[in-house]
Amino acid sequence: MKRTERVGSIIHILTRNPNKAYSLQYFCDFFGAAKSSISEDIKTCNEALDIVGMGRLETETGAKGGVKFVPHISKEALLKLQEEFCEKLSDSSRMLGGNFLYTSDIFFDPQFVKRLATVFAVKFKDCQADYVATVETKGIPLATEVAYLLNLPLVIIRREAKISEGSTVSINYFSGSYDRIQRMSLSKRAIRQNSKVIVIDDFMRGGGSISGISEIVSEFNSSIVGIGVAISSIEPKKKKIDNYTSIIQLGDIDFENKKIETLPTFDII
Repeated sequence: MKRTERVGSIIHILTRNPNKAYSLQYFCDFFGAAKSSISEDIKTCNEALDIVGMGRLETETGAKGGVKFVPHISKEALLKLQEEFCEKLSDSSRMLGGNFLYTSDIFFDPQFVKRLATVFAVKFKDCQADYVATVETKGIPLATEVAYLLNLPLVIIRREAKISEGSTVSINYFSGSYDRIQRMSLSKRAIRQNSKVIVIDDFMRGGGSISGISEIVSEFNSSIVGIGVAISSIEPKKKKIDNYTSIIQLGDIDFENKKIETLPTFDII
């Protein structure tokens, strides 16, 4: 390959596999090139990625070291994303009976979810987590993308135990969103003991579900090292959890006048 072709290929490989380290020898063997040439190619790749604001390449030393792509989002791009998110959520046509809002189109839009996930990937990149966890169902696409960007396995906590998951740990918790006691379960094979977990969800009102996740994770002698929710409700102000990150906040919903109050969360990254 010509040098320009190698540079394009390296960018493709690394950006398609974020936070996965590749040794220089891997690229030497792949392209049949010397290490000095590959080093220069990687430097050019990093400069190109920095110009477009996609992220950067990080080099790790040691036996398991190598070069990896780390996603990034600028503060300007984050503000634009928040403005777009607020505009989407403020659409009065989302209002449903029972004081609910329709959000499935947002959280099942792959391109938009990828942008949301990048925020959490940047926020939690230094947590040294072992897993990304979520509760089914609407939080799954967002959590999947965050797990992909951080190169971590995804754990899905079920509302009901499934026979295909073998032995499970189950707990009851109070859901403020549904105003009732609910149940969640997790396979005993899902998480190793003494692990670190990042929790990702689509929406949080009082924090009951995430508090339940924390409780069920503790059954594995594991801990929560990061909490990210796409939308957090302003009320109630007193949540069952602390130290969470939300991209936007949901305020008053005036069903009579068809108005939905939304605002961005500041100082996320």
